[in-house]
Amino acid sequence: MHKSLNLSLSPQTAYDSSLLYDTITGKLKLSSAQHLTYQVKRRSVDARKVPIKVHLAIDVFIDEPLPARPDYRDKLGDVSRARPAIIVGAGPAGLFAALKLIEIGIKPIIMERGKDVQSRRRDLAAITKNHQVNPESNYCFGEGGAGTYSDGKLYTRAKKRGDVNHILDILVAHGAPQEILFDAHPHIGTNKLPKVVREIRNSILQCGGEINFSTKITGLVREARKIKGVIDQNGDRHLANAVILATGHSARDIYEMLQAERISLEQKPFAVGVRVEHSQQLIDKIQYHGCQRGLLPAASYSLAHQLKGAGGVFSFCMCPGGFIVPAATNPGEVVVNGMSPSRRDSRFANSGIVVSVSSEDFSGFDQHGPLAGMYFQRALEQRACEAAGGTQTAPAQRLMDFINGAQSMDLPQSSYQPGTCSQSLRDILPEQIARGIKQGFLAFGKKMKGFLTNEAVLLAVESRTSAPVKIPRDPESLQHPQVEGLFPCGEGAGYAGGIMSAAMDGIKCANALFNYHENR
Repeated sequence: MHKSLNLSLSPQTAYDSSLLYDTITGKLKLSSAQHLTYQVKRRSVDARKVPIKVHLAIDVFIDEPLPARPDYRDKLGDVSRARPAIIVGAGPAGLFAALKLIEIGIKPIIMERGKDVQSRRRDLAAITKNHQVNPESNYCFGEGGAGTYSDGKLYTRAKKRGDVNHILDILVAHGAPQEILFDAHPHIGTNKLPKVVREIRNSILQCGGEINFSTKITGLVREARKIKGVIDQNGDRHLANAVILATGHSARDIYEMLQAERISLEQKPFAVGVRVEHSQQLIDKIQYHGCQRGLLPAASYSLAHQLKGAGGVFSFCMCPGGFIVPAATNPGEVVVNGMSPSRRDSRFANSGIVVSVSSEDFSGFDQHGPLAGMYFQRALEQRACEAAGGTQTAPAQRLMDFINGAQSMDLPQSSYQPGTCSQSLRDILPEQIARGIKQGFLAFGKKMKGFLTNEAVLLAVESRTSAPVKIPRDPESLQHPQVEGLFPCGEGAGYAGGIMSAAMDGIKCANALFNYHENR
């Protein structure tokens, strides 16, 4: 017998498996002779008022086992001798495109400029400890892309772009925790995501796909308007009649290469600002109305404020129980980002607070044409690095000092391991951005009492929120209008904004590539 239940429970009951079992048994008035199994289909925390409740949607099976979950990997066959397609980039767009190509009988050949997840760790440590940035292996470049070591948040609003549950099923099949299937804001954690990425790599290789690490693409092979392959940093040619370009939002050299090859690009709005760090205990107190957190997850927030005129200021990539990390991709830049481990048990909470920018804001870089936003972004990062004495130390200022225009005489402790240095962030940020951030904080302080405190610290500069350039593609074929067989894909092309939407776009481009092959 199968029944569905919707329950609103205390956190103590919802997160305790034995108490939850007893609650379900009592709700259904089952006898001790009846055998009960259940699976949670949806779980969300309702902290809008006290008492805090956890809403659960549960499928209950009485005197019958839970239905077996099909293993996604059973869909994958041997493509070692199938026709090939090249994928540039091993982030979520590239990896999920590769899996889909295998499903439909095409051999993926992935070209990744960075290293595998294990080898990346040494380069990340070098940034933190020695302030040395490897331009090919860092928090943005390498197997799994920027998300691998930057949190692994899976929440997305882009549910019309593809099957969100399908993406989650694939992740679980490769070792992600079952909770991502039912939590309202699923999250894997930067400590667990590398293993999941490694297992996806193994699936691709076991099916006959190829992955080439430390292979940087520097050019395209074309015949007239048709793609014929790519050229790597050694001048070697890798040939295929279709290429998925999934290089992520920080591959600036790819944009420059495309521009040099006279392939059309477009300016794209994005957002820049700072990363604010509070104590997680304070955020818990605000969001949980002073109640003890107990079994509840580390509290998060999502804030937005419309600025006078155009644009807005909003929180970005909020990381409860997390850390701030150095995300520059070249020496001479300072970029900050956030991440959280799976348990979200750091004593810090951080979030980007960013202001929307568009072509009017980077008009001073018009000489770069469609790359104007990228050069504007780079200039901010270089300015932050200069303020930090050329190191990966982050310029920082206490929150209320920033609002009041005061120099911070000292700084609170931060999770940012390369260290912080006291700077007036108004000397780094353009005036309209600094003004927008200040207005945003004042508005956010009214929504979250206690949010405005001089015990919070701002770090600059948060600039890699999304790609500053868009690579156009035909809305039907998903190919670049000038190059037949070239499929711009994912966040770097301007068609995604996180792990989930990038993965869905990778699948979408793989299907489009299959249709292109079939119609040739």
